[in-house]
Amino acid sequence: MIHTTVLLNEAVDALFDNPDAPPDGSDEGAQVYVDATFGRGGHSRLILSRLRPADRLIAFDKDTEALAEAASIRDPRFSIRHQGFSHLDELPPGSVAGVLLDLGISSPQIDNAARGFSFRFEGPLDMRMDTTRGISVAQWLTNAETDKIAEVIRDYGEERFAGPIAKAIVARRQERGPISTTTELAQLVADTVKTREPGQNPATRTFQAFRIFINAELEELQQALAASLQVLRPGGRLVVISFHSLEDRIVKQFIAQHSREVYDRRAPFAQPKVMLLKAVARLKPSAAEVSANPRARSAIMRVAQRTAQ
Repeated sequence: MIHTTVLLNEAVDALFDNPDAPPDGSDEGAQVYVDATFGRGGHSRLILSRLRPADRLIAFDKDTEALAEAASIRDPRFSIRHQGFSHLDELPPGSVAGVLLDLGISSPQIDNAARGFSFRFEGPLDMRMDTTRGISVAQWLTNAETDKIAEVIRDYGEERFAGPIAKAIVARRQERGPISTTTELAQLVADTVKTREPGQNPATRTFQAFRIFINAELEELQQALAASLQVLRPGGRLVVISFHSLEDRIVKQFIAQHSREVYDRRAPFAQPKVMLLKAVARLKPSAAEVSANPRARSAIMRVAQRTAQ
């Protein structure tokens, strides 16, 4: 399936619609932008179309298939790193004019049965974003304790039947061996979860939970947000597109935390700790975009700007 980039124009406009950015055609020094989640390159290609000749775009992605897609971009202003976006802090402090984080999983990843992300296709229960390192979900489930499995499903999937699902996984492992395929897991969850929201597969939350856990997605997001404060220059933009409440909550709280002055109650006359970010916008896809691409329906984009302090 061809991947349709969510909030494509809106995200790139947010990076560049910045009164502190150099105007088109200006001779101000080169600006560096970061597409921290290259995916299939939709945002990167549009960013490149907006760059001046001296500007640069640095992309990050853990997925080897994304790297293969990036190889088709022959623009000398573009480079990509085979790393997760938590490695943003390896860039020089204050060197970046804009950071874009699109936290969604791409359609080719979901629709490739061999990746194991989807309960709709028979495939190995893998779910790793980077298949060159780490362990798969199936390998983890081979030895994971019931309490840990339940914790993951509950915390990362917000699944109220986390306990029964975890017990069923371990019971199946003891009786017939570990679960190794996506359809085995989906069927086990369906047999365990007797009620579910209309239109939602019973395994949706469990698959989400295992994918987030095995890729340490929330921990990496927190690291990347913290790194963005280091690498963004004053006036630089941070644009984050999230697709579920766990991600958006982290982004919302991060921006809020750094968008207010903090006073030391022990020293009431001291100068407050200055804010490092200014919240700029919150945006959701239009009805027309959701109609054309249903996978956009849960997306939320938040924009913040690095202050001069």
